[in-house]
Amino acid sequence: MKSSLEIAQEHTLQPIADIAAEYGILPDELELYGRYKAKIELSILDRLKDVPDAKIVNVTAITPTPAGEGKTTTSVSLTQGMGKIGRRAMLALREPSLGPVFGVKGGAAGGGYAQVVPMEDLNLHFTGDVHAITAANNLLSALVDAHIFHGHSPQIANVTWRRAIDVTDRSLRNIVTGLGGPKNGIPAESGFDITAASEVMAIMALATDMKDLRKKLGAITVGYTKAGDPVTAEDVKAAGSMAVLLRDAIKPNIVQTLEGQLCLMHCGPFANIAHGNNSIIADRIGLKLGEFLITESGFAADLGMEKFMDIVCRVGGLKPHVVVIVATVRALRHHGGGDWQSTAEMAQMRAEVETGMANLAKHIENVRAFGIQPVVTINTRPDDEPELLELIKTLALEAGAFGAAIHNGFGAGGDGVTELAEIVCAAAEAPSDFKMLYEDSDPVAQKIETIAKTVYGADGVDLSPAALAAIARFEKEGISHLPICMAKSHLSLSHDPTLRNRPTGFTVPIRDIRSYTGAGMLVPLCGDMLQMPGLGAVPAANAIDLADDGTVVGLF
Repeated sequence: MKSSLEIAQEHTLQPIADIAAEYGILPDELELYGRYKAKIELSILDRLKDVPDAKIVNVTAITPTPAGEGKTTTSVSLTQGMGKIGRRAMLALREPSLGPVFGVKGGAAGGGYAQVVPMEDLNLHFTGDVHAITAANNLLSALVDAHIFHGHSPQIANVTWRRAIDVTDRSLRNIVTGLGGPKNGIPAESGFDITAASEVMAIMALATDMKDLRKKLGAITVGYTKAGDPVTAEDVKAAGSMAVLLRDAIKPNIVQTLEGQLCLMHCGPFANIAHGNNSIIADRIGLKLGEFLITESGFAADLGMEKFMDIVCRVGGLKPHVVVIVATVRALRHHGGGDWQSTAEMAQMRAEVETGMANLAKHIENVRAFGIQPVVTINTRPDDEPELLELIKTLALEAGAFGAAIHNGFGAGGDGVTELAEIVCAAAEAPSDFKMLYEDSDPVAQKIETIAKTVYGADGVDLSPAALAAIARFEKEGISHLPICMAKSHLSLSHDPTLRNRPTGFTVPIRDIRSYTGAGMLVPLCGDMLQMPGLGAVPAANAIDLADDGTVVGLF
């Protein structure tokens, strides 16, 4: 089998302007970044406002495992499979972050014959969106520090705004600024979050247009006065200059699949510590350009999918029709207590899969909780036993899936995903009754408990004194109506990353709750969740290099 890099290199890319034209995008609505990537002007939404919306297909997965489930590969190949059966689909993905690229997994553009390209560009600096978000975030930090240094009003007694950087650096989680004498500022404790967890990233992803972006930036809470009153980015006169830095970044990017379909790629919030979905603007454009919008949410259905439903759809007024849940033999064996890296007797592997099915069944249940049709797809590997693949299909249907399909997008591209494409089309036409888990008016503690009990399967939540104090503050500030964005481990349905499968008998500890008043959401921190990851013992960056001819090696 050829490597993903070899497969990408053997394909001839089409000029992105030609593909855009096939989808009805006009030349003056494109801002080209070379031949193979571009941005779309927001004016396209005005021109296409009367075009009927496409059906929304959300791609999620079972709880992640060390083997990886191939969610992006599935999203790309499903888009290609739609093309093979004569249906037009638009793909919407998040932009990769340099943190995972250099820290955990290298490239994040699908794999095999199911990739979006140009791979090197989109995995590295791309069109500069993430850098612009980092710059806007840190400009606000600088202006807050200057505001305090010069004694401007309102006087800030407690700064809550943190800096951001798009690499994984645990040493920056907690820092002290202003050292070296009075000319260098006032010493203070601070810290960095990874840019994907920055509120500015969330704002970009949730903004509906340029005016809304500017408004949301101004509403960011940067700290509090001695009296406990919030101070905003508007108060320190930072929002305007931040918006200027983001005026190009707010335009969605387009790239292409290996089979020539258009892919909108915009924003990159993580799903465990942020809301985990691409931008509302990209979704709205995609809804006007095809029959189906295939949009991927980060991690499993308990994180990215739940946040897509309860946050993105709430803010953007979106109505999804189908959720595709990606599973693998190895992942189900992992959740069933097996060793996914080795083979075993068939009887043992069957038992592991049957036990691990409890995890998949919970995610099917979670999709049903939103009133949407769940479709299960088993992403295959060459060494998968056919008997186990068919077993998973049978068990998925018994667990309540609308349909189930085995796919080989990695090895065959769109040709390997036509069965899944047909099932998704049928599911999109089947009855659905989309609903969110909670109302805006529900108390904050009730919203958190609803997510924990309904989606995670918890017995309840344990709110720390800090979390209770935060809730009281939110009620005083009049922001308790905001939706909830749980910051939780992606490695378990629970808050504890060591608990596999479908844990029971646990309570989710909430150590604190942050308010993202600009993005418009409240962020409970579950257990030991951190908003700045750390590099492992052998980071992916160690294997990435530049060949003598300028070719990037080790990225994918």
